[in-house]
Amino acid sequence: MPDNLIFGIEVFLNGLMAGVLYALVALGFVLIYKASGIFNYAQGVMALFAAATLVGIMNGQVPFSHLINAMFGSEVHHFGWHLPAILGILLTAGFMVLLAWFVQKFVFKHLVGQEPIILFMATIGLAYFLEGISDLMWGSEIKNLDVGLPQGASIWLEDNTRWMGFGNENFYGFFIDKLDMFATVIAAVLVLALVVFSQYSKQGRAMRAVADDHQAALSVGINLNFIWVMVWSLAGFVALVAGIMWGTKSGVQFSLSLIALKALPVLMLGGFTSIPGAIVGGLIIGVGEKLFEFAVGPMVGGATENWFAYVLALIFLVFRPQGLFGEKIIERV
Repeated sequence: MPDNLIFGIEVFLNGLMAGVLYALVALGFVLIYKASGIFNYAQGVMALFAAATLVGIMNGQVPFSHLINAMFGSEVHHFGWHLPAILGILLTAGFMVLLAWFVQKFVFKHLVGQEPIILFMATIGLAYFLEGISDLMWGSEIKNLDVGLPQGASIWLEDNTRWMGFGNENFYGFFIDKLDMFATVIAAVLVLALVVFSQYSKQGRAMRAVADDHQAALSVGINLNFIWVMVWSLAGFVALVAGIMWGTKSGVQFSLSLIALKALPVLMLGGFTSIPGAIVGGLIIGVGEKLFEFAVGPMVGGATENWFAYVLALIFLVFRPQGLFGEKIIERV
């Protein structure tokens, strides 16, 4: 088998794995947009905040320790415990529910009926607020996140795909990160759970009713405040999962909040209102940018991964602005 074909297949598989991680972030956008029509610019920062909170809870770090020590001249940094990963994740999930209640109670409850641009600007403000609070609570240094997820190359996969080289001495089997494979399984389970929840549960049907018409949902007794807190909580859980995956891969740092920018072209391809669309869009972006870098990158000086997704999204905006799975845009004049 030719070398280019072998390495092209490996690049394709790694693109699928990267696409799953993009899709995890895009899922949070879709959940909030479906229920409230709000484009949540703060979704990436929520992933950063969740990951930093998880590290702080697991390590027994005192929140706001830098501020406390500066005010009182103390040297308090840790409580002295180290919690297991599963307990830390559960406590962080509870903290994200509390954050969802706070956001609804003190921000969006007072913006009901406002123009979409006002709500979007509110999420920008929320993003910077969460970023500042995260630094204030847990510090701004790069943190190592270890919840016991498998990492490194899969030796089993390399050994069992080496035959595909047909004696090629330069091919040692496909190199796929264990963390990426684990993230793929988690994303599949998460998407299935969200689809089942939205289609078959009472709360899921209420969420879809709110998405269709707020006033009609109110008229049949649906509690809008509860639905929006639930939706922001679900988005927080998705942000926590994405934060764990990305934080384990590259450390918990400021750049984690920028993954939201890569989720934008994913949403433009898949559609802002489709959960399966977020997954398909993520896979297209992940595979597309890897294959484009592999095939075309050397001809144009490389670094095509930085802009390929946005150019592809721009093309989709011109010919199919609602995305592959989005609802058709109908304007009445």
